[in-house]
Amino acid sequence: MYPDRVVANIRAFERIFTSAGVTGAIFYGKKANKAACVVRACAEAGCGVDVSSADELKAAKAGGIRGRDLMVTGPAKSDVLLQMATRDDALIAVDDLDELARSSTIGGPSRVLLRVLPPRSNSRFGMTEDELDLALRLTDTDSIRLHGFSFHLAGYEANPRADLALSLIERCHEGRRLGHPMTTISIGGGFGVDYVPSRAWETFLRGVNPRWFHGDRAPHPESYYPYHCPIPGPAMLAAILERSNLADRLRRSGIKLAIEPGRALLDQAGSSVFGIQGIKTRLAHGLPYHILTVNGTSLSLSEQWFDSEYLPDPVLWPQRPGNTTPTCVGGSSCLEDDMLSWRRIPLPRSATTEDLLIYPNTAGYQMDSNESSFHGLPLPPKVVLRSSPDGRQFDWNLDTDGFPI
Repeated sequence: MYPDRVVANIRAFERIFTSAGVTGAIFYGKKANKAACVVRACAEAGCGVDVSSADELKAAKAGGIRGRDLMVTGPAKSDVLLQMATRDDALIAVDDLDELARSSTIGGPSRVLLRVLPPRSNSRFGMTEDELDLALRLTDTDSIRLHGFSFHLAGYEANPRADLALSLIERCHEGRRLGHPMTTISIGGGFGVDYVPSRAWETFLRGVNPRWFHGDRAPHPESYYPYHCPIPGPAMLAAILERSNLADRLRRSGIKLAIEPGRALLDQAGSSVFGIQGIKTRLAHGLPYHILTVNGTSLSLSEQWFDSEYLPDPVLWPQRPGNTTPTCVGGSSCLEDDMLSWRRIPLPRSATTEDLLIYPNTAGYQMDSNESSFHGLPLPPKVVLRSSPDGRQFDWNLDTDGFPI
């Protein structure tokens, strides 16, 4: 993990808000990576954190995040979580009317955003138009302070986010007429990361076929993350603010735009390193290829959770000359489906058990979302790197159980 990169990514989003003249609030989506060093980087940068459980909230505060810099999301929150959030003056994204009613009995006042069900969406999250009307009209302003609205959209498109934010500005004015503060619209996350150049991605999509994969098991094309993103991260925020003069509308209405990026704040902030425990040779369609067994499992490279594949090629270290060797990568469990890479990756040479296999740019959702001590295997430790003051080398420590040692 390289938390200095997290700070740099936060600053890049902040520059977009500043150049657009918009008051912004950034909340790191903590579920994207559990490392405590990321939360401390957010505290160092003055960035908030988005949490969805009592333990995440406690971990964020232990890392230096103030209560007012917390966004509490997730469906059907427990009374304990609502109490903790209210006590800490966190911003609570309320998912339904029942949760709103329970929040009003916590002993607030609670700072609340109403989560909106996007138009034409079949999501299980958020409130319908009628439910929003009821929430605005019936909420007791003494126990609940409605600060605005939040939403989350699938996909990585700028325009739908801008359009829904625009439609909620009038909703904020309506809430103000009813006595609510209405200061904020949160557009959630979904800020893409550009993992590979456009030519590499287009070439892959044109040529991909099951014969490239162990057991001819290719993921469905629609299940791949879009590994080339033409307007990633901060550039996507700029596009959102430019759409239909959204930035101007927000300024004139005195409304803050909140975002909840996870993956985008972790771009280039970490890699996953595996030792190689075993190597075997197999034939597919008359051609040989290798299957590596590494000292980890597919739970430590989480794209398999989505019945997909992490596509950026791993690096075989150390670099030495050799012949290109098609190679799949299996985990160390006894499960047939425990494959980190079903695809036969063209490694530049044959691997040995003395080598390391390094998957790049895995800090965002890949390296620890599904980690498990299955088989009693230890969870992978996280090594935290920081540049030395002269910039010529790295200092390091271990991020263990959420705290460095």
